[in-house]
Amino acid sequence: MKKKEIFITSAFTQNSVWRQILGICSALAVTNLMLNSLVMGLGVIFTLALSSFTISMIRDLIPKRIRMMVQTLIIASYVIIVDLFLKAYYPEISKSLGPYVGLIITNCIIMGRAEAFAGKNAPIDSMIDGIGAGVGYTLVLLIIAFVRELFGFGSVFGIPLLGDWWTKWSIMVMAPSAFFMLAILIWVINTPKLKRG
Repeated sequence: MKKKEIFITSAFTQNSVWRQILGICSALAVTNLMLNSLVMGLGVIFTLALSSFTISMIRDLIPKRIRMMVQTLIIASYVIIVDLFLKAYYPEISKSLGPYVGLIITNCIIMGRAEAFAGKNAPIDSMIDGIGAGVGYTLVLLIIAFVRELFGFGSVFGIPLLGDWWTKWSIMVMAPSAFFMLAILIWVINTPKLKRG
């Protein structure tokens, strides 16, 4: 498979969120603001790309009986780097994301890509697959966050777009709205495919 096809497949065709319904906990937790969603997405891209690359490089050296533990250790190492970087350089964002950065370790997308792709393919292909899966995840977060922040706060990336005439929808700031937005997104994307198939 060509590198471009690997990226397109993992980012769009087999998007982990809207096709496989993975990684939705953080998709629902941090999407009230675009900035939070972007930072979380970048953290997942970094972790996915480098953990997939590392796991692929050492896949033949890992005994099968401890494979999951080694993968978790590798993923946790990259998540710690992301967490420490945010705490050192962006403490406000780190504080607003709270425990969700640390929970990247348990993100099903990362473990899923490690098992399904990185454990069976070359390091560069695995890194491209990880980047693609991370970009697809980030895209979902940003779409949901755009609607929630716009209607809930009247802004996008903290920049006010809707004037004083706009009545802010408090429901959009609350967690249930993320469920509805995610469900609508999955429905809109998957319905044409179901009709064709």
